[in-house]
Amino acid sequence: MQHFTAHLHDEEGTAALGAALARALAPGLSVHLHGDLGAGKTALTRALLHAAGHTGTVKSPTYTLSEPYSIQLDGRAVSVIHFDLYRMASAEEFLDAGFREDFNGDNICIVEWPEKAEGVLPPPDLNLFLNVAGHGRDVELQASTALGNSCLQRLKFAPNM
Repeated sequence: MQHFTAHLHDEEGTAALGAALARALAPGLSVHLHGDLGAGKTALTRALLHAAGHTGTVKSPTYTLSEPYSIQLDGRAVSVIHFDLYRMASAEEFLDAGFREDFNGDNICIVEWPEKAEGVLPPPDLNLFLNVAGHGRDVELQASTALGNSCLQRLKFAPNM
């Protein structure tokens, strides 16, 4: 399976990675974002969505738990659903909300705080880890499926030096 690591020197590096990921998206992709509060998970998702063509506001779904966005991929309308599970008290809330149905071959699902729904959240195609390192971030991407592998193969990103 594909694996990628880099050091992002600043917020612009995080935005550049989000834009690069936008160019590597595919319908059905599920990405789990890992990192402490303030690590840049929402900033990366915001940059990804804007680079993928969303022109409106991208808000953190901290209180709503999910926010859907519509983008075009190869001339096809695709929903990107951004989940933030930080405020969930139990994994059962994920099931009660009906979120599992969003994980299908059509939607792209980006999940912050996936550990909050451990055991009921569908497995990711791609795990992305962001860790604060000085003024920047260390990032690691790990593919865990063929779809995640193909996403990383399409990823064209040179970290800011």
